[in-house]
Amino acid sequence: MAFSLSVLDLSPVSTGSDAVRALRNTLELARLADDLGFERYWLAEHHNLPSVASPAPEVMIGHVAMETSRIRVGAGGIMLPNHAPLKVAETFRVLEALHPGRIDLGIGRAPGTDPVTATALRGSRGGAGAEDFPEQFGELLAFSGGGFPEDHAFHSISAAPEGVDLPPIWLLGSSGYSAKAAGEMGLGYAFASHFSPVDPAPLLHAYRENFRPSDRFAEPHAILAASVVCADTDERAEELASSMGLAWVRMRTGKPGPLPSPEEAMGYPYTPGERRLFENYRSMQVVGSVSTVQARLEELAERTAADEILVTTMVHDHGERLRSYERLADAFGLGRAPVSQAARG
Repeated sequence: MAFSLSVLDLSPVSTGSDAVRALRNTLELARLADDLGFERYWLAEHHNLPSVASPAPEVMIGHVAMETSRIRVGAGGIMLPNHAPLKVAETFRVLEALHPGRIDLGIGRAPGTDPVTATALRGSRGGAGAEDFPEQFGELLAFSGGGFPEDHAFHSISAAPEGVDLPPIWLLGSSGYSAKAAGEMGLGYAFASHFSPVDPAPLLHAYRENFRPSDRFAEPHAILAASVVCADTDERAEELASSMGLAWVRMRTGKPGPLPSPEEAMGYPYTPGERRLFENYRSMQVVGSVSTVQARLEELAERTAADEILVTTMVHDHGERLRSYERLADAFGLGRAPVSQAARG
């Protein structure tokens, strides 16, 4: 296998369950992913969505790292407009100090929520937005070790704890801006193909073409995030995937709710407009039997030159979610790697 496999978890909340159970399910899936040999486990940041329980990836990263021994754990990602760069630098230095060599920091430009919630997160209507990202990101890099010029207001500030490097930084995105910027700064790049209809191939190639080696990354590393449902048969996979299809339609039409069951989703009376939304989302997914999914992921990795595929599986039943990842691990021959000395602490 020319690419590695990793996990992106949004802590899905299903009908008939609750957010507390969703967070506990995340810990169970993380332990399984660690045992199965997945490369990394990233936690997302979303707000004001009843279908996911993932508003604080920095908190969950610490818990997941404690529950696992080998797998890298990180943010996929921290939505920088919602956070002060100094606070991000200090939080991830603490995580790196506690779990050396196992933490990743993925950074996103968008708030990960609607405009009203974004305003509430920032504490004022004049808070940072996506247009302020270059300045915010520059501050994060400065706090992480580059430092500020002597005439800068923050020149005297050091991010604590001192003596700890910031974990590897990845720029997340679905546009040419993030791809080019990640390459020019010598960072990792992750493309959000699990919700973006944009063809990822040109952007991942642009990232490589613009890559300049840095202290953080000697070589480019491109991750492709993909929505995947892997079942025993193509038909069963389509049933399981229908839950997220309906959840997507409801979110896009201003009626978000917990992840519905396949029975509810398959029996839902879609309007023509809703059906188009459903089909558009379905076209972004990789859904099917083991052989179907394996072939599709291999084709995606070859076409985009992705080094890694970050798999997110949003299905109603947690047991089915676990089994989907188990099938992927078996199909691609993942095996548990030895625990590193750093991971032993």
